[in-house]
Amino acid sequence: MLTALGMLFAVAPAVVWTKIARTRPVGFAIGGTLLAGASLLISVQQGWIHAPRPDAHLLFTTLAPLLIACGAGLEGRHENSPPPEWIARRNGAIGFLGMQFALTLVAGLLYALIISEGSDAPSSKALPPLPPGISMINEGTSCGSGGCWRVATVTSGDGLSRPEIVRELGLQQESCRPSGWLLDWRDLCVGARDNGENVTIYAGWGH
Repeated sequence: MLTALGMLFAVAPAVVWTKIARTRPVGFAIGGTLLAGASLLISVQQGWIHAPRPDAHLLFTTLAPLLIACGAGLEGRHENSPPPEWIARRNGAIGFLGMQFALTLVAGLLYALIISEGSDAPSSKALPPLPPGISMINEGTSCGSGGCWRVATVTSGDGLSRPEIVRELGLQQESCRPSGWLLDWRDLCVGARDNGENVTIYAGWGH
């Protein structure tokens, strides 16, 4: 259900454009660009492209109306005055895109408020990929006064020592990167620990 709604959300601007486009050259150019953007957004929704989903949705609903407005302006330079029925369709398109943007903005602000107050651990996808020869024994979450982390215990099938496992993972030092672009301002930090008996890798939110 959510997948179908996400795809409908992505292709909606392209469908709206087909209702108000008046010339083939501009119509195909703008329509193709909107479909390309929809494909990228769906790829983010499905996890095929790694990017923060709330930010991607907000960026898409901001740029799509601007692109449609540019297309309508270009068509207006080469076409006569539009018929009254086109004006009605244009007004309907403006209303629809405005509603889509408003809903996305509200959802994005709620998301930002939730993550600023929540203590959830990052998803399993936040853990660093394991190189060949190193496998995961177990995975879970750990919480403390500083928040929650995604934690996994790893081992080597090639007989590597614990320090060698850490070097193989490339996690001798903790590394952090931005989690999002616009709505999620937290840093996602990953690292590894030698606990004396095993090696654990972790992912958590920086401060």
